[in-house]
Amino acid sequence: MTPKVLSVSRLRRVFNDTIAVDGISFEVGRNEIVGLLGPNGAGKTTTIDMILGVLDPSSGTIRVEGVDISANRALALERTNFAAVYAPLPGNLTVAQNLRVFGRLYGVKDLPVRIADLLDEFDLKDREHVKCGVLSSGEQTRLSLIKAMLNRPHLLLLDEPTASLDPATARDIRAKIREYAAQDNVGVLWTSHNMYEVADVCERVLFLSHGRILLEGDPRTLPQEHGKETLEELFITVAREPLAFEQG
Repeated sequence: MTPKVLSVSRLRRVFNDTIAVDGISFEVGRNEIVGLLGPNGAGKTTTIDMILGVLDPSSGTIRVEGVDISANRALALERTNFAAVYAPLPGNLTVAQNLRVFGRLYGVKDLPVRIADLLDEFDLKDREHVKCGVLSSGEQTRLSLIKAMLNRPHLLLLDEPTASLDPATARDIRAKIREYAAQDNVGVLWTSHNMYEVADVCERVLFLSHGRILLEGDPRTLPQEHGKETLEELFITVAREPLAFEQG
């Protein structure tokens, strides 16, 4: 059987006496966009950092296409990339310089062609020789997405990927990511506080609270299953009353 793009099993991370991630298990399949949802402090960023190999788990396993990150980090991560609002590219380098540096780190073949194609696709061709530090926040967000797609990752991790984008551009970006996820061997893990966006792009969502997964399901039907009209109402309830779901 072909392995999932991402398999997380009993993942746990403890900082001193604080349990940030508490034994979570989930998968991201091929051609699937999965939303990882929860309030600030729920454990989303810690989970992503462990998947990226930035943090070592206290226990549990992470596999990218069957490759255990702890056993073969380089092989697992060459199939992975990410974009996050809290990780801007170096501001003293131009757009082109940043993409060339990251492209070489990822070993991207035909790098100049790949960069040119992505700059056209994300409408940044005219900013190619501009330093990243003077780009608008929306331009920096689009550049982060270009960087994330440079190596054609099989696992794409997106943390608030449309932050700072106007509604029209955000809609276009969502369409591009859906198109990318439809390719062979690609899966996407997406975090966002925009529940409209999540319902628009994600086939499945995981609600995280205090490091534990409380709910999982289709974002279009999950609210009604728990007596809520919208995904936003469900999000607020999970954030404010997590014990109600643990007991249920």
